[in-house]
Amino acid sequence: MNDFFRRFAESTAHAVGSYWSFLAALSIVVVWAASGPIFGYSDTWQLVINTGTTIITFLMVFLIQNTQNRDARVVSLKLDELLRSIEGARTSMVDLEQLSDEELEHVHGEFARLREKYAPLIDDDLAHVARELKARKGSRRSR
Repeated sequence: MNDFFRRFAESTAHAVGSYWSFLAALSIVVVWAASGPIFGYSDTWQLVINTGTTIITFLMVFLIQNTQNRDARVVSLKLDELLRSIEGARTSMVDLEQLSDEELEHVHGEFARLREKYAPLIDDDLAHVARELKARKGSRRSR
């Protein structure tokens, strides 16, 4: 059952994310809007689109979340494998998803400090941009 749901969720997410699905949904809304005068813009007419979109949105949340969780897990495992295969890499980074938000913020700060310290040595363009933005922000405050 789990494998069936995975395949169903992936194929549905792929289909719903297509250009044709958007055009189909847009067509439904246009037909619904055009039928408004025929039904006198009644409460039932409004209830049809509200109920339909609510049900579809409710179901799609679970399908899309399942697909995103799986994709995130796959990317994480691939990155874990890369970390394990590089000599000198800190393999403690493999389990970062187990850390609290505060611990992740600490790790992020550590990398920011390393980038600032070593950027001039390796001509790190990203660190240069970050320093430039920081300098601009500081000059705006002093005005």
